[in-house]
Amino acid sequence: MQAFLIFAIGGFVAQLVDGSLGMAYGVTSTTILLTAGLTPALASASVHLAELGTSLASGLSHWKFGNVDWKMVLTLGVPGATGAFLGATALSNISTEAAEPWMSAVLLALGGYVLLRFAIRPLRRRQLSGVSPKLLAPLGLVAGFVDATGGGGWGPVATPTLLSTGKVEPRKVIGSVDTSEFLIAAAASLGFLASLSHQQLSWATVGALLLGGVVAAPLAAYLVRVVPMRLIGVGAGGLIVLTNARTLIKNFDVPGPSPAIIYAAIVVAWAVALAYTIRVILAERRELDEVDQNATEPVRH
Repeated sequence: MQAFLIFAIGGFVAQLVDGSLGMAYGVTSTTILLTAGLTPALASASVHLAELGTSLASGLSHWKFGNVDWKMVLTLGVPGATGAFLGATALSNISTEAAEPWMSAVLLALGGYVLLRFAIRPLRRRQLSGVSPKLLAPLGLVAGFVDATGGGGWGPVATPTLLSTGKVEPRKVIGSVDTSEFLIAAAASLGFLASLSHQQLSWATVGALLLGGVVAAPLAAYLVRVVPMRLIGVGAGGLIVLTNARTLIKNFDVPGPSPAIIYAAIVVAWAVALAYTIRVILAERRELDEVDQNATEPVRH
């Protein structure tokens, strides 16, 4: 019962982060399961089976709050499902460890770009022209494969790439990526069930992750609806940088107190960016209130 509760809380936290920032459900959940002693294949399989429910609940919640671009969902999700199925069936024979530090370096750079773009030069609605299928289809294929083989990666690959284009509202990116994740979870689950028939899945673990994620999904979708889009961008960028910095430090086995110093520097810089962004948002709202107030004042002759 204690393990079930821990996994349920883990699923809740993972979905709260994923549903509001468009990433990190798989990374967070898989980390918890690996710590508990599951093999990488079983951990990834359990997470993707749970994501069948959490991504469906998240997608419906995002749709309800108007955060979904269905054209993007299909153009990104169908190739993503193909990549996820291939990745799931190949996980037992293919190692992504060699590519992990390189992928993390790319994602870290993208995260830094997203953070700075939204903190210093936020998107304007006139720039939101949409993303070409020529980018969405290959992006989905790669992100789906990475997600299945790494136990997570659909959001960390797809979300920062789409945010960095500056052509779609962050809430639409997050809602569409989260909604399309159902296709990826379904395809990966089919691949895992076919290739892991000789191994014993823990359905209690899957159920705990699912329960926590379903409870968190509506709250996360509401948060992404009401939180200003540039604040979401800064939050997502900082999370990407921190997550991938940890991966790089682990892969290169950075010695001594250096990791703690690096983490502290990232967190401080992220906090400063968030504080600055909040300050600018409040200032902009005060300006809008003043404009509205002046517009409603009667003209005196």
